[in-house]
Amino acid sequence: MIGRKQRSTWFEQVNLVERVMNRKLAVLIAVAAFILTSSLVVFSKRSAPHPSASSEQTQRASVPSLIAGPGRVEPCSEDIKIGSELSGRLKSVNVEEGDKVSRGQVLAVLENDDYRAQVESADANVRAKEATLRKVINGARRQERDEAWSSVREAEVVMNNARAELDRRQKLFAAGVTSREEMEHYAREFDVAHAKYRAAVEQHSLVDDHAREEDQSLAEADLQLAKAQREEARARYQKTFIKSSIDGTVLRKHHRSGESVSNSATAPDPILTIGDNRVLRVRVDVDETDVSKVRLGQKAYVTADAFGKQKFWGRVVQVGEQLGPKNVRTDEPTERVDKKILETLVELDPSVRLPDGLRVDAFIVGGSGEIASSKPF
Repeated sequence: MIGRKQRSTWFEQVNLVERVMNRKLAVLIAVAAFILTSSLVVFSKRSAPHPSASSEQTQRASVPSLIAGPGRVEPCSEDIKIGSELSGRLKSVNVEEGDKVSRGQVLAVLENDDYRAQVESADANVRAKEATLRKVINGARRQERDEAWSSVREAEVVMNNARAELDRRQKLFAAGVTSREEMEHYAREFDVAHAKYRAAVEQHSLVDDHAREEDQSLAEADLQLAKAQREEARARYQKTFIKSSIDGTVLRKHHRSGESVSNSATAPDPILTIGDNRVLRVRVDVDETDVSKVRLGQKAYVTADAFGKQKFWGRVVQVGEQLGPKNVRTDEPTERVDKKILETLVELDPSVRLPDGLRVDAFIVGGSGEIASSKPF
């Protein structure tokens, strides 16, 4: 029994020694593997070629810079507010939002019966002045000339009879047959007849003569004044027809038929807003720190929250000449409103279709350098 127990104890000790040796061997193998791996990494780093400073600059220079700024979409013609030069009530508004319009098309009409009556009155006045001028130029009618000539002949006959009677009375007075008083009576009758004859001759000369220069000039001036008044009345009447100034699209309808509109320089009251949206533009607020990087012809794109990550491409077509306050507000609490900006116009590709007035984030692709902030605010 004792020998058997001693043998089992010896076997247990042998097994314990074997397990301890196996663990030490595993640790040694792991340490050796770690050292080998570290050596290979260090060797590979030392043997790998280091990039030169010029290659780093080349890679950095290949990245284009972006000039970011908030913008707003507008037609290439900008928004055109169509209003009335006259105050009044709208008789009709002939278009709706989205309608295509052409230059000179009547978009709306004011109540204009009173203006039309003024035109008709001015036309009548012009016709009256024209008749007066013709009368001055043409002078008296043939019947009036004939009547004046008849008066001359009649006065001449009376004068000749008075002269003959006077001659006879003078001879009788010389013979002592008649008195001086009777002779003087016939002399006075002759003087009266002679005066009537001269008056008839002057009247005939006036009727038969051409118009005087001053009479004709006065009649012509009256006619010109009447024509000017007629043109003024026609111009007022034409202002009751509100017409389109461009070929474009109705973007907004501010008034309906029957509503009143006013003409005020301090409080504009447009009837319609139109614009040529066949090509769209974005008016971009470029920060004053980036104005030196903007050039005509640079590529640009815009994004909008409503369209996700979609990019709408275009190019810079106009760069402002004067810095000014911001035009577009982003509604961000941290936005600085005291910064100066330079207005820049980006014309989008003809295929791009965006709503007028949409706020967007614009990115102008500049020259080489670091990429600017991805947000325009």
